[in-house]
Amino acid sequence: MGNSLQDIQLEGYAPLEVTLKAPDDFLKIRETLTRIGVASRKDQTLYQSCHILHKSGLYFLVHFKEMFFLDGKFCDLSLNDVQRRNTIAGLLEDWNLLLIVSDAVLEKAPLSQIKVLSFKEKANWTCVAKYQIGSKS
Repeated sequence: MGNSLQDIQLEGYAPLEVTLKAPDDFLKIRETLTRIGVASRKDQTLYQSCHILHKSGLYFLVHFKEMFFLDGKFCDLSLNDVQRRNTIAGLLEDWNLLLIVSDAVLEKAPLSQIKVLSFKEKANWTCVAKYQIGSKS
């Protein structure tokens, strides 16, 4: 049984609704998010932090732990996870891929906590998604 993002009990938490700048930006955003996350430099692995979710005609930028929560799985979402999500959303907005719907002031994590791979760099890294959209496991 799944949950709703509004059910997450974390002080300062709110779902992050976004709008796309253009209809084909969904795929651009999805690919770009595979190159943004937390890096392990010793083994050149990047762990994807966020996904774009399209539900009931709305778009949300979600941390992978929010996706676990939606699936009814254990979720230890922290304020820092939410701050990293907000920072990533800010980058996507700066790159003109989306607009953040919220008018609240979003707490952000420092950019030093996030690794962004260029498209060219991606081949030299192992990119790992900790959540697989559409997976039943």
